[in-house]
Amino acid sequence: MGKIKRKGQTGQAKNYLTRTAAVKKLQISLPDFRKLCIWKGIYPREPRNKKKVSKSATASTTFYYTKDIQYLLHEPLLNKFREQKVLEKKISRALGRGDLSDAARFERDAARPDKTGKPRYTLNHVIRERYPTFVDALRDLDDCLSMLFLFANLPSTSAVPAKMIARCERLCMEFQHYLIVSHGLRKSFLSIKGIYYQASIQGEDILWLVPYKFNQRIVGDIDFRIMGTFVEFYMTLLGFVNYRLYTGIGLKYPPKFDQTKDDMAAELGAFAIEGVNMATDPNAPKAIASGETAPTKAHGVDPKVQAAVDKIVRQLKQDDSDKAADEATAAETEVDDEDKIDDSIDKFEPVAPGGDILPQPSSGSSDPAELFSNFTFYLSRETPRQPLEFILRAFGCKRIGWDNVLGEGSFTTDESDPSITHQIVDRPVVQAVVDPEDDGEDNQTSQKLTANQRYPGRTYVQPQWVWDSVNDGELKSPELYAPGASLPPHLSPFVQTKQGQYDPTLPLDAQETEKEALDAEIGDKGEGQSGDEDEDEEEEEEEEEEGSDNDMDVGSANDDSEEEEVDDAEGGSGDEEEDSDGEEASAALQRQAELEAEISGKPVKSKQVDAKLKSKLSARKELEKKAKEEAEDLERAKGMLSKKKRKLFEQMQYTNNKKSAEDLKLRSKRRKHEKEQQAKSKA
Repeated sequence: MGKIKRKGQTGQAKNYLTRTAAVKKLQISLPDFRKLCIWKGIYPREPRNKKKVSKSATASTTFYYTKDIQYLLHEPLLNKFREQKVLEKKISRALGRGDLSDAARFERDAARPDKTGKPRYTLNHVIRERYPTFVDALRDLDDCLSMLFLFANLPSTSAVPAKMIARCERLCMEFQHYLIVSHGLRKSFLSIKGIYYQASIQGEDILWLVPYKFNQRIVGDIDFRIMGTFVEFYMTLLGFVNYRLYTGIGLKYPPKFDQTKDDMAAELGAFAIEGVNMATDPNAPKAIASGETAPTKAHGVDPKVQAAVDKIVRQLKQDDSDKAADEATAAETEVDDEDKIDDSIDKFEPVAPGGDILPQPSSGSSDPAELFSNFTFYLSRETPRQPLEFILRAFGCKRIGWDNVLGEGSFTTDESDPSITHQIVDRPVVQAVVDPEDDGEDNQTSQKLTANQRYPGRTYVQPQWVWDSVNDGELKSPELYAPGASLPPHLSPFVQTKQGQYDPTLPLDAQETEKEALDAEIGDKGEGQSGDEDEDEEEEEEEEEEGSDNDMDVGSANDDSEEEEVDDAEGGSGDEEEDSDGEEASAALQRQAELEAEISGKPVKSKQVDAKLKSKLSARKELEKKAKEEAEDLERAKGMLSKKKRKLFEQMQYTNNKKSAEDLKLRSKRRKHEKEQQAKSKA
């Protein structure tokens, strides 16, 4: 007889546990259970059949793997949570008895963890468990940096203590200093949400978001307890990563921190980066960024071994001299071939049409440490100092100055320093000081300079010049970013354009389809003809008014002539009905004329259709006919597919049509913008 299977003990019901059962099994509170799951990386699971998994009549919505909960039973943090729970029970029991002295004693002990009070726990073992290798920690650093930079910018409240904010800010600045020393920053992008940064560390690309330095408003619908749990874990993770990164290039961790400079808003300038002394520190790495190696211990030399080594060295030198003579004669005969060597760089081109466009290699210097290394910058007080300082230092700039109001740590605070080569400004067009006799309105937002205060030999640019130069890997033309100039579009460097997708860097003619180009040209022709007709109608109105004042008979004669013209136009249109293309063109223009005449209350005038417009209308009709035939062929081909493949194909077609509609909308916006710019340039 087989073993009797009981309900809830086999199958899916055994593999899953509800959240209530998990909390009961671990014997901890629900907030502690949430903390433990976040730190250990355990998430709810969705079973295939909730009815089979659920052991009660109520519909449970949160399930966990039984193996995950069994794994949490051996967690050392459970004992810490239980000790904290015992301490809280002692305090509440003392308060219930009315023994305030014992309750105060327990609270004092809880406030002093170095003695016998509140237990202290660390998450070091959790970091080592979740990230067995350093590359795993780097891959999970995106959310970590975004969260810590966000909390570093928040105001301190009861939910977000000031110590947590200070620690987040310090860890973030330590990470920024590593990127400055190692020149690991690659790209940056200014968006509505904040500033995106991308760095390359040991072959891993890390992308994170930093909010702007605005006053943040804390709303009540955000659960800062859950976010604080993540921040507590991320602070430990970034501390581990910073230690590994600093020691990997031979730097001391943590770096020296000057609290006085930090109080004066020095920020990055409050840290002093120092190298490790190889002789005194036995745990120092064998090689650092400067190329120095650890000293080796001196030992005695065996004379017999040394004599044998010298003999071998002399033989090798003689053989090398003979080879050098032979290579010299061969090199003279191959000089012409070497001159013909092609130094062109191979390009990655898609083999099949419609393939992805790969990033192409460039022959220019790609060393980020040399981009701004020869310049001295000065930041005006209206510019964002923190992101500009970080980017400029990460790309090689050693000398950055700013005004005293922006804080300490600048290279110079004197704007008239002759060593300054570039000044970054973000104000309207620089204007001269208003004359005292003039009663002109003073604009406080514009920068008022005297006639000789713009320093000669200095380049004035807007902040976007720094970001575009960094993303393109080369210095952009300063004339395009001059103060008051209309800036070029700031495009995201993280978007890779695909074949057939809208690309703002390419001209519009190279992207639009043939039908779009014809529609745009036909629309322009129609607008131009309608504009000419409006001018003719205005002239005729003036002539009619003059004629009515002089002679009423002339006006009646003009009316008769207009009626004859209308009859001729109708007759002409009847003759053109024989040609399909001419019929379509005349009908479209005639319909437009009738609507305009109906609105203005004037008779319909005859129109002459341009020959070029006729040809474009016929070409558009042929394209529409061809597209209709292709759609019919596609429908017939879909009928040969199975139901499953047909649904899959329809989903793909829907997605492609949606993307095409978005690209069409972007191209139409760009076409309208270019027309407006052309009209302004002509005016």
